[in-house]
Amino acid sequence: MLSGPTFRAFWSGFRALMPLWLGVIPFGLAYAVTARSAGLTIGETQLMSLAVFAGSSQFSAASLVSLGASGAVIVLATFLINLRHLLYGLSLGRQVQLTWPQKLIAAFFLTDEAYGVTVTVRAATFPFLLGAELSLFTVWNACTFIGALLGAGIPDPASLGVDFIFPLAFLALLIPLLQTRVDAFTALFAGVVALVAARFVSSGLEILIASVLGSLLGAWLTGGEPAARKSMETQPEGERR
Repeated sequence: MLSGPTFRAFWSGFRALMPLWLGVIPFGLAYAVTARSAGLTIGETQLMSLAVFAGSSQFSAASLVSLGASGAVIVLATFLINLRHLLYGLSLGRQVQLTWPQKLIAAFFLTDEAYGVTVTVRAATFPFLLGAELSLFTVWNACTFIGALLGAGIPDPASLGVDFIFPLAFLALLIPLLQTRVDAFTALFAGVVALVAARFVSSGLEILIASVLGSLLGAWLTGGEPAARKSMETQPEGERR
């Protein structure tokens, strides 16, 4: 049973993702309809949400199944789409203290939204991160099950006008993080790269390209500042003067 502080951190993370449920729900339903239309059974549709838990990858996999793609092609496409999570993990590993078992659990449930919310919280903990992750995991799987049962009667999420929720949510998370000119310039650069890359690639690869190039630019512009700052913090107070 979770202790008081641990449960409060978990519940805080869980609640932090609730505002995004409005955007997740229709897409979870739409994924189920897509999967069922591709020939997947209710059980297979649900199993993919439980075992893969990656919205864009699940849509891609369902579409590839309908086209008769091989298992190797589906796995490769899923890998490429989710490759950006490697960068998320590297970032979170520097901010949140995690044991190896916690890293494995957090890696499985990690999503764009959980990452975005967690990096904005100072002194974030594993319970908070897990709460944010399970918040989306719960609602996504519930919507998968409902969508698989209801079938094609569910409208396209884009027609409902809820597809703007995620961009607005991430902008709200990003803006407080832009504390210096370097932060703002790096974010602007990554955004431009993503827009340009989207004209030539798709399936999330544009985000990966923008993330890598933006990270490299940010590292180059900041130079050794993080290491220097850490060195200063570890020096005795008298030696800093």
